[in-house]
Amino acid sequence: MLQGLAAAGIVLLCVCAVYVALAARVVKQYERGVVFRLGRVMKDIRSPGFTMIVPFVDRMRKVNLQIVTLPVPAQEGISRDNVTVRVDAVVYFKVVDPVDAIVRVEDYRFAVSQMAQTSLRSIIGKSDLDDLLSNREKLNQGLELMIDSPAVGWGVHVDRVEIKDVSLPETMKRSMARQAEAARDRRARVINADAEFQASKKLAEAAQQMADTPSALQLRLLQTVVAVAAEKNSTLVLPFPVELLRFLEKAQQAPQPGGAPSAQAPSTQIPYTAASSASTPADSGNDGQRAGGG
Repeated sequence: MLQGLAAAGIVLLCVCAVYVALAARVVKQYERGVVFRLGRVMKDIRSPGFTMIVPFVDRMRKVNLQIVTLPVPAQEGISRDNVTVRVDAVVYFKVVDPVDAIVRVEDYRFAVSQMAQTSLRSIIGKSDLDDLLSNREKLNQGLELMIDSPAVGWGVHVDRVEIKDVSLPETMKRSMARQAEAARDRRARVINADAEFQASKKLAEAAQQMADTPSALQLRLLQTVVAVAAEKNSTLVLPFPVELLRFLEKAQQAPQPGGAPSAQAPSTQIPYTAASSASTPADSGNDGQRAGGG
């Protein structure tokens, strides 16, 4: 009798152990459990921790509530200004209603991926190239709204959508490079012209100032000579200014402090001597010979 009771107890313990092994479930902190009992979903969602289900009657599916990073494959399309571009993006979403995510859609990840690709193609066709390159924040918001609208019914919430890269054809890249180069060249020429205009104003003022004071022009010339001669690597040809000659001429013609004109040195004249000067004896003898021979 005791042996039978002991055997029955052992069998019961084994059955309980098997039942617990089949019914025990562990739900992680970032998961929620959706229980189907005979094919019908139960209203109570299993929270994180240890939980039990009815073996062979209940079936539990775990839903991840973490934010999912879903890369959208690059989509090629034609923008509104007829430019062929290739755009890829990334979608951040999470499940907010585990029941809808399991019941209303077969695979919510695949559904969100396909919706993201379709929306990205639509955004490419509605946008200009300049918007794709410089106004991405607005496009991201529009793309997020297009994906999130149908995803709400799937128990999914789209947190953020980002356009990663916009690929352009090589011909378009070269055209844009030439355009940017031309724009920078235009800006450089405008800046140079403005600098020349301002410099001409200053030079005109300086010329007017030097016209009133001629000596300032001479000082400026000397400063230029000093600046050029400081390098000592070139030959300097210094022109003699006419203004300096005029300055020296005026200085010579200026009256002296006593009021008397400047004295000039008297010219020394040497008088011409007549030929009646005394002749030497040798000269007299020569004259006698010349007379006798005559």
